Amino acid sequence: MTTDQELLSVLKTHFGFDQFLPLQEEIVLNVLANNDSLVLMPTGAGKSLCYQLPAVVHDGYTVVVSPLIALMKDQVDAMRANGVPAAFVNSTHSQQENESVLTQTASGDIKILYVAPERLATPRFQRFLKAAQPALIAIDEAHCISEWGHDFRPDYRNLKILRREFPSVPLIALTATATEEVRRDIVDQLRLEDAGSFVSSFNRPNLTYSVLPKQRSFDQLMILMQRHKNESAIIYCFSRKDTEQLSADLSANGYPALPYHAGLDSALRRSTQEKFIRDEVPVIVATIAFGMGIDKPNVRLVVHYNLPKSVEGYYQETGRAGRDALPSECVLFYSFSDKIKQDFFINQIEDENERLHAAEKLSKMVDYGELRTCRRRFMLNYFGEQWEPAVGADPDAENGCGSCDICVAVKEEFDATEIAQKVLSAIIRTGERFGIKHVVDVLRGSRAKRIIELGHDELSIHGIASDQSSDELKEIVGLLEGRGLAAVSTGEYRTISVTSAGRAFLTNRDTLMLARVVNSNLSNGTRSFHSRSRAGSTDIDLEYNVELYDLLRDLRKIIASEKGVPAYVIFGDTSLREMAYYMPGDLDNFGAVSGVGSTKLQHYGDRFLCVIAEYSSANGLSQRDRVLPGSRGSSKAKTRRDSNGRPSLSRSLSETKRLFADGLSIDEIASERGIGVRTIVNHLEKIGRDDPTFNLEHLLPEPDRFEVIESALRSDESGYLAPVKEQLGGDYSYEEIKMVRLQLERNLNLVEK
Repeated sequence: MTTDQELLSVLKTHFGFDQFLPLQEEIVLNVLANNDSLVLMPTGAGKSLCYQLPAVVHDGYTVVVSPLIALMKDQVDAMRANGVPAAFVNSTHSQQENESVLTQTASGDIKILYVAPERLATPRFQRFLKAAQPALIAIDEAHCISEWGHDFRPDYRNLKILRREFPSVPLIALTATATEEVRRDIVDQLRLEDAGSFVSSFNRPNLTYSVLPKQRSFDQLMILMQRHKNESAIIYCFSRKDTEQLSADLSANGYPALPYHAGLDSALRRSTQEKFIRDEVPVIVATIAFGMGIDKPNVRLVVHYNLPKSVEGYYQETGRAGRDALPSECVLFYSFSDKIKQDFFINQIEDENERLHAAEKLSKMVDYGELRTCRRRFMLNYFGEQWEPAVGADPDAENGCGSCDICVAVKEEFDATEIAQKVLSAIIRTGERFGIKHVVDVLRGSRAKRIIELGHDELSIHGIASDQSSDELKEIVGLLEGRGLAAVSTGEYRTISVTSAGRAFLTNRDTLMLARVVNSNLSNGTRSFHSRSRAGSTDIDLEYNVELYDLLRDLRKIIASEKGVPAYVIFGDTSLREMAYYMPGDLDNFGAVSGVGSTKLQHYGDRFLCVIAEYSSANGLSQRDRVLPGSRGSSKAKTRRDSNGRPSLSRSLSETKRLFADGLSIDEIASERGIGVRTIVNHLEKIGRDDPTFNLEHLLPEPDRFEVIESALRSDESGYLAPVKEQLGGDYSYEEIKMVRLQLERNLNLVEK
């Protein structure tokens, strides 16, 4: 049995994390015990690790069933970058290439094998599985197996054979979006009756949700694009024509964008998606044909230019934002006319049950667009999760999440007693069988043909709220619904009624205070980011160095281009921001950065340290002490020591020390090692500080220059090198200043001893 400590070791070595996220460890242990698992986790919560880590630990290999043929290569590249041998078989490979992969898998050279669901139906692959049974079968995007899901895939029905053909092989089914109905269907289809069920919170705390009226939409979109300039964004549109027109308009206004829809040639779609994933184009304007399971972690903005068909679809599409847990924004442009467009297509569905089901799902999406209460609470409730108000949220906001447009908006409280009585009375007097628009028209005194035909112009409530605009009255209706005094039905025809609580309000003639939005503009954000510990128990706001972060992004892009992989495969944005905050000065501290495992440390550590060292040296900055979470305690990273009690050197420092001892100059060492001169100086400074016997005297400047530098160092109390360098002028280098500072520190230590 693998111990907890061994699991943590694998977690850090291969994935670069010090602690598990919530539920991950329990799921991993369930899988390693050869039990079936049903996993529901939101995007960005770490679903993939729940089968990837067991795949590393297990003897044998893991099969991952995924519908994402276009992304399998990137998933495999990400695994290989973490030191895990992985491969895929799909239609993009030749038959010979696929056979080679199967041979390597059977011989034990592959730990994770990605396949598309249709592959399971082929006789050749079935023979392979029977001859070389996997240790684990993982089914990603498991909701695709359900006809009641928002993304049903007929090929997923083939997966029913897995339990029959491989009764002793554990199954793990994973999805980010599934209602209770869909969960039951997954269990039935895959025969997971005895599976461990792990349901994480559907809450994505790093995402902000907002709805904007569909008025001057492009102007409002421009404001959003400026807010997220040079960041990745996805904009969803209703039609193919819309994607092409909007992408052209964005490009013409300085925001390079490409369209994506099912009508484009498959090669062009593949190329467009790859450009987006690899940060070659920042914006994609797409129909819902784009993006299922997009692995790109740094999408900062998802916009729905039109109304989605269902809350499930909307949740999954917005879930493509902020997969790295960094703050990201989700915006819906809402107009009821979009509902009418969707109705046209729903009415084409021949099966009555399916048509009614689609109409009900669309109705819930309309509810979301017309909400006057917390959007996050609504979405979580839809998936069967009760929402608890966030700590520190506005106490006056009912169940406020603190990060949707409703909850962060400035509100004013007003006495709604009279207008509420008028609205509720109008609903009752018109028979509780009409929609909001009809009731509002009656209240405003409309003499439309339908109102006259029904005799509603003769009612006492006709025109009693003519001083209110339609939008104001609709807002009142929404607030009454939020208070539970009115209710709107679901389905194709949305009628409004008065609840028992609403009738009691009218009978008792109670006073009612409501709060309406004055200003719903969301914050433009800051340059800080929210870094969650893997344990999920601490939150640290890191004010990272933006200039250094940009330099690290540039290096990441260069390395990604060299390797032919997306930039996030090298390091995610969270890792780069931690580097730009902690500014690690050696491989030990670099390895403590979140997302840096042993393979990435070995392959990329020196190159990133070089950039950090050169920037730190030029700006007089130094490494910050890192506080590690969880089992490592809250102290500084522990330093390994040699037999003399001195800190032991990392591989990189040891190599610099060896070459220096062999008589090579700093320039020669830098050339030999292929890294910058400033990095070598930083190495020597660290070695000299840790080892007082290490002789660096011949690197010191001439006595007169030494005295000038010493005087400048003593006259500045900031502790930074930049003001000292500025005082000395261009005739003195940072390298000289560092060596003099080090010598003064060593002399002081000798005196104190």
